[in-house]
Amino acid sequence: MHIARYALDGCVHHGIIENETTIARLQGSPLEGLNRSGAIDALAAVRLLAPLHRPRVFGLGYNYTAHSNESGKAVPQLPVLFMKPSTTVIGPNESIVYPAEGQNIHFEGELTVVIGTQARHVSEANALDHVLGYTCGNDVSDRVLQRRESEFGCLLAGKGYDTFAPMGPVIATGLDPARLGILTRVNGTVRQDGNTSDLLFSVPAIISYLSKYMTLLPGDMIMTGTPAGVGPIQVGDTIEIEIEGIGILRNGVEAEDRRDTSHP
Repeated sequence: MHIARYALDGCVHHGIIENETTIARLQGSPLEGLNRSGAIDALAAVRLLAPLHRPRVFGLGYNYTAHSNESGKAVPQLPVLFMKPSTTVIGPNESIVYPAEGQNIHFEGELTVVIGTQARHVSEANALDHVLGYTCGNDVSDRVLQRRESEFGCLLAGKGYDTFAPMGPVIATGLDPARLGILTRVNGTVRQDGNTSDLLFSVPAIISYLSKYMTLLPGDMIMTGTPAGVGPIQVGDTIEIEIEGIGILRNGVEAEDRRDTSHP
């Protein structure tokens, strides 16, 4: 099943994509249940949005051995965690904003877990019971700032610019997260070709580990790490993250506009 969040006629809805032409609208958020409203919307008439509005976003670093090797890092002995602000999240076909002071901004294609029910102190065996589904994610990163922060044991700003977490195009349910192919293309050229079978810490292990220390909430999104092949992006590029069973997340890159947008 593919669950979409979309805009239509000035309103935002959630729905289930039934085929290539129609979406069955839900009564509310999929986190509240997959209750159909009875309305059917034309897929061609809607604009797909980020699967959830401003969720909490957890990230993992160095969760593929090959990526650790290309980064010159030791393979971690426990999950390397960070968080991205909710304002990093954008949807399909929205633009990644290249910061005015950015020097080396990278893409990172990742399987992203969507938590469906509250989870605390869950076992690996029961962890997937708390998952609503999965989506594509792009953990966009400012490498220069990231490395400066990491020297002092923290990681926030380098991962936290607005638009630095594209998500979508849908939440896919019923997938086995242990064996999913991940492709990243930049301007049509394949740059990453990985598989979640190579995850150092599996999806159940990540969920169980996080829930040991904090309560996971419905709507939380967990980016599970990126395969080898990360690289720079430039203004004008088009980045595509494709994960089997989910679809293609596509975003362009545009230059930052420094005009003050803090007031209406």
